[in-house]
Amino acid sequence: MSSLEESEESVPTDYEIAQSVEKSHVADVVAPYGLERGDLDLFGEHKAKVKLPAIERIRNEREATANLVLVTGMTPTPMGEGKTVTTVGLGQAFNRIGTDALVAIREPSLGPVFGVKGGAAGGGYSQVLPMEDINLHFTGDLHALTSAHNLISTMLDNHIKQGNDLDVAVNWVNWPRAIDMNDRVLRETTVGLGGDVTGVPREDGFILTAASELMAVLCLADSIADLKERVARIIVAYDEDGDPVTVEDIDATGAVSILLKDALKPNVVQTIEGTPAFVHGGPFANIAHGTNSLMADDVASRLADTVVTEAGFGSDLGAEKFMNIVCRFGDMEPDAVTLVASVRALKYHGYDMWPADLDELDAENVDAVRRGFENLDRHVSNLRKFGVPVVVAVNRFPGDTDAEVAAVIEHCEADLGVEAAESNVFSDGGEGGIDLAEKLEAAAAADSTFEPLYDLDDSIQEKIGTVATEIYGADGVKYHGDAEDDIERMEELGFDDVPVCMSKTFHSLSDDPELKGAPEDWTLEVKEVYPSAGAGFLVALTGDVLTLPGLPAEPAAANMDVDDDGTVHGLF
Repeated sequence: MSSLEESEESVPTDYEIAQSVEKSHVADVVAPYGLERGDLDLFGEHKAKVKLPAIERIRNEREATANLVLVTGMTPTPMGEGKTVTTVGLGQAFNRIGTDALVAIREPSLGPVFGVKGGAAGGGYSQVLPMEDINLHFTGDLHALTSAHNLISTMLDNHIKQGNDLDVAVNWVNWPRAIDMNDRVLRETTVGLGGDVTGVPREDGFILTAASELMAVLCLADSIADLKERVARIIVAYDEDGDPVTVEDIDATGAVSILLKDALKPNVVQTIEGTPAFVHGGPFANIAHGTNSLMADDVASRLADTVVTEAGFGSDLGAEKFMNIVCRFGDMEPDAVTLVASVRALKYHGYDMWPADLDELDAENVDAVRRGFENLDRHVSNLRKFGVPVVVAVNRFPGDTDAEVAAVIEHCEADLGVEAAESNVFSDGGEGGIDLAEKLEAAAAADSTFEPLYDLDDSIQEKIGTVATEIYGADGVKYHGDAEDDIERMEELGFDDVPVCMSKTFHSLSDDPELKGAPEDWTLEVKEVYPSAGAGFLVALTGDVLTLPGLPAEPAAANMDVDDDGTVHGLF
């Protein structure tokens, strides 16, 4: 009996499902794909990192020939619509239909784990294991990133304290500190208080570790040498003449790279059904490029027939950046895209409110579902602009009715002309995603005419304008404050030929989180443009995007506990 048919009281928790699975040794999981035990740095029996010499050997021996399937989504509710569940379930489903598949996803950040969303290792019968380890300390990557980021901070402040030979403008330091926790009181701080012996007083603040430029650097680097080059060119401040001060200028490149050398190695684990899964890196899609590491994708594409990877938040953020930024840097292109939709997300846009009465969202309302189609339609239209085949995955939740699900599939196939499939990978594992996998395999076999949406030679304003009008549906762009001066400075510094990473709310296609559906007659407002020089792109700030979230009124952490025997509750 599937969990959708069971009573609510009898449905096992994610943790109970994970604990009921007999896991294989991770070396045995990856052996059929060409990785030997000696290629792995083992963290116990079920977690490992792929050694860098093994990656180099694989690159020399195998071509990157796998079909690349990108999982993205419509504009989600604050709780998410199941992209990770779909990604994991699809990997399992492909293997069930005889296609050797690997999964590549981001690793969780402790902030969201203990905040709103809880864990990020999939769910139900489509999880990556060991779930509790992955959601917590895992292999230490986030801790290494936090330490490396703050090493830069302390080296910079020490340089200022010890004479400031670089003539750093104290009020033009743009490298904050980092913490892997949602702690809103640290967003704005003052450092250096306590007299000359302490340091030079200035305003400072913290960001979430996943929001650090170092996370983007780690996920885009293809070797230790590349990592060092990217770290070295990170801009941490400007001097009194307005010239950049970099990590290399403050002599921090080597030490930072030491802290990150092991974090650079991709992590490999397994799904509930034994499909190998790379879980590596975790840049946010609303402030960075939003996908797992390029190194993990590259290795996976040389080991399997199909690689299923995920882009964060809706397609206006994660998928747009995957197409325009990640594919350029990784010299790759997706063969098919699956757009994750859900009945509750369609109602969310149909009701045009949040938080809504949960009972109202759970009650059958086909009309509300149909009113939410405008958001789904915009995402489908956007993805088609990149020339990649699209298949809609209707991720089914227990409260969804047959009539609601049927309405979505009928709309996709009859009105939009795209394939759609009901996905039950949460309740049924890979078996529940076979229809979706078969449709994606057929889509990936079709001719693709993939192209990024803009040319790198376009002006900065043209790149921003293209994303604003073609993806978000804005009428145009308005620059506030010093944003136009920022662009002029970026051009002077030679950053006019790089991609643009838009920093925008994920709650709406627009820059206003309150606007649902597919907003029209609005103008995108850009407040600041600055370089992410190590990552290799510019960031355009729109609206108020928090780089250090706070905890909600009822944090997920409040419902977590551990028994005397180590059994974990509430981590899902």
